[in-house]
Amino acid sequence: MGQVTRRRGRRSRALLAVVAAAVLGVAGCDAGGGDSPAAKRPRPSPTPVWDTGPESVAAVGDSITRGFDACAVLTDCPEVSWATGSSEEVDSLAVRLLGRARAAERSWNYAVTGARMADLPGQMERAVRRGPELVAVMAGANDACRETTSAMTPVAEFRADFEKAMRSLRTALPRTQVYVASVPDLKRLWSQGRTSALGKQVWKLGICPSMLGDADALDAAATLRRETVRHRVEDYNEVLEEVCAKDRRCRFDGGAVYAYRFGTDELSQWDWFHPSVDGQAELAEIAYRTVTAKRP
Repeated sequence: MGQVTRRRGRRSRALLAVVAAAVLGVAGCDAGGGDSPAAKRPRPSPTPVWDTGPESVAAVGDSITRGFDACAVLTDCPEVSWATGSSEEVDSLAVRLLGRARAAERSWNYAVTGARMADLPGQMERAVRRGPELVAVMAGANDACRETTSAMTPVAEFRADFEKAMRSLRTALPRTQVYVASVPDLKRLWSQGRTSALGKQVWKLGICPSMLGDADALDAAATLRRETVRHRVEDYNEVLEEVCAKDRRCRFDGGAVYAYRFGTDELSQWDWFHPSVDGQAELAEIAYRTVTAKRP
């Protein structure tokens, strides 16, 4: 009887081992994918943080976004705006994203000629009432274009105003995306525009005196003045980049507008400082490329 009992015990343990192996094998298939129903069940794809095809666009900023001096002297021309214009020559950001017909209904321009960063929070408040899926921002040139370099907007104030505008947007529209253009290189525009006698006459009417005043002066004081303006613009662009980087639904152009080398064909034929229709088209291309890129 003892030997029979021991044989039965060994067979029982062997049977248990086989069953355990089978159970573990099945569990292993489930865990590793295999052919189990759980493994074949599709997983929902995560919602992307950035949508490359927003359905509506609002623009805020200054004279560049209003198309100032692109069509006539000292006059806004919003139809050629890089952001929301309807001109076929420009193919604005809104037209490229929405198509021409829908852009006419689903894009809005709240930029104001002469506006500075301090004006951006108010513009943003007006823009958010439309509930846009994308807000395009280009502001800062007028903060540097002052009567004197000492009158330029301090960098800390510039930062505070931009942050306030972003908070205003986020409070109302937490999922709206933001495209931020860098401030153009004003010294580059001076160096191009000073070749035009007409442009320099228009400059005397008060266009960006901190950079364009005494346009032909090349003495040490004039050189220092222009370099001071240029450095302030670079500081502003650093602020735009840093503040935008803190918002996961904000894209800065990486300094593309600042780096763009506007030629004489891309500057207004009246003031040789603001973008012409061709210049507006280049700004639209930079914006569209940034907004539709798979990665910022």
